[in-house]
Amino acid sequence: MKKNQGVVGVYSYVDSVLEAIRRLKNAGHEKRDIRVFSPTPIHEIEEALIEEESIVRFFTLAGATLGCICGIGITVLTSADWPIYVSAKPIVSIPPFMIIVFEMTVLMGALSTLIGLVVNARIRRNAPVSLYDPRFSDDKFGLAVVCEKDRVRDVEKIMNDTEAEEVKFEGLH
Repeated sequence: MKKNQGVVGVYSYVDSVLEAIRRLKNAGHEKRDIRVFSPTPIHEIEEALIEEESIVRFFTLAGATLGCICGIGITVLTSADWPIYVSAKPIVSIPPFMIIVFEMTVLMGALSTLIGLVVNARIRRNAPVSLYDPRFSDDKFGLAVVCEKDRVRDVEKIMNDTEAEEVKFEGLH
């Protein structure tokens, strides 16, 4: 197993960072190995690093469908198991059950959305603390790339070619 290396480039201009991201992606580096530190939100950087659409919406759909089925099941089975005869009204009547079906749909949809967000958040994918520089919160942009040791020179060349002011190396485990 190859040991990973962290390479950090310090930039002053957004255009240089965008060019470096484009070159790194063309060189075969995956988006999940590239991190950008920025003092302000910049939409061009987000678009350059954009990933495929999230699958959280499918978690929501599945949860809402399950909630609807559970709501129908609870109301119908409860009425069938403990029938209350009121004049000539049917035991299983859909209109009064719609409130419970709606509430179960919303509840299960919301809970499954939360589960989908937690599962897909990739909280542990954050860049290691050693790659962060306090200047990235002030006025500089940082571009951190985690790669194998044999690709470090290629990353360094790309960063130097795209006007990085400084290139630092950090050993990762």
